[in-house]
Amino acid sequence: MKKFMKCVLEWKTGVSLSFTASMLIYVVIALIMGEKQVQATSIFAMLALCMAGTFVQYLCFTDNIIKNMRYTRRLLLFGALFMPLLTGIAVAFGWFPAQKPGAWILFLALALAVFAAMTLGFEMYFRVAGRKYDGLLGQYREQHEGE
Repeated sequence: MKKFMKCVLEWKTGVSLSFTASMLIYVVIALIMGEKQVQATSIFAMLALCMAGTFVQYLCFTDNIIKNMRYTRRLLLFGALFMPLLTGIAVAFGWFPAQKPGAWILFLALALAVFAAMTLGFEMYFRVAGRKYDGLLGQYREQHEGE
């Protein structure tokens, strides 16, 4: 039960962070496009996406559920699970005119571009953080080498 509650707390934190970031991005884009109000349905759509998306992210990128899977396969699994979820919510809440093929192409292209940009961003962050910690570990070992 303790492990379950820890997982729920991690999921809840992830939902909060992703919902806050998503809404900030949404509001900024809406303001740029001249909108002065946000519809309640848009807020609920974003909340539903963040709740389900955070679960998919938790499923794919932690060892709590799926153990010993390569990062590339985790990315592919995430894409395979998240894209239908994103598409379903987008269609259900009318984010784009689903009857127009060009809208589908634009939607999928933007979704894949954002996915690629976020993947590259996280990869760069983890590489920089890894180098930082490798450097700190090296300093620690040098200081404690003679002990």
